[in-house]
Amino acid sequence: MTPQDEIEALLARIAMGDRKAFSNLYDRTSAKLFGICLRVLKDRAEAEEALQEAFLRIWNRADLYRSNGYSPMTWLITLTRNIAIDRRRRRKPATGEALDAADLVADPAPGPEAQAAARSTSAQIVACLDELPSDRARMVRRAYLDGISYAELAESTGTKLNTVRTWLRRSLMQLRECMAR
Repeated sequence: MTPQDEIEALLARIAMGDRKAFSNLYDRTSAKLFGICLRVLKDRAEAEEALQEAFLRIWNRADLYRSNGYSPMTWLITLTRNIAIDRRRRRKPATGEALDAADLVADPAPGPEAQAAARSTSAQIVACLDELPSDRARMVRRAYLDGISYAELAESTGTKLNTVRTWLRRSLMQLRECMAR
């Protein structure tokens, strides 16, 4: 059974209220989904809250995931990314925030093993992004790494919103194929 099949099976069991499947899904995907929240929000505490909200939504909406040939991780990532973007939009601008003493004590950076794994995956992603046309790779980076919404991308590039969506969808399909090699 492929990892994709396992996650699809977990989602199906979650849709039926299986708490053990939910715990397994959390164990398998929370690190990656947290990374997405942290990348968009750039605040650890807020990213943790966004991740909690994402898993609550996964629990409540697992029945909405339908196996359509696409990765269930795409569904999970999109759901999580949208929650993080919504939180970022609602955020009030920070003016002169005081430093939290807890932030000064613990090092939130990943350990050496996680850093090595991230470098390996990062190198593969960069190589796959280099295979895309430069304008499409730039759009993917802005949308999925910087948290820019599709509407903001359309406005900044002077392209129709549906065209941006199509380009990003096709680019993600190319990236998925590249990453599978």
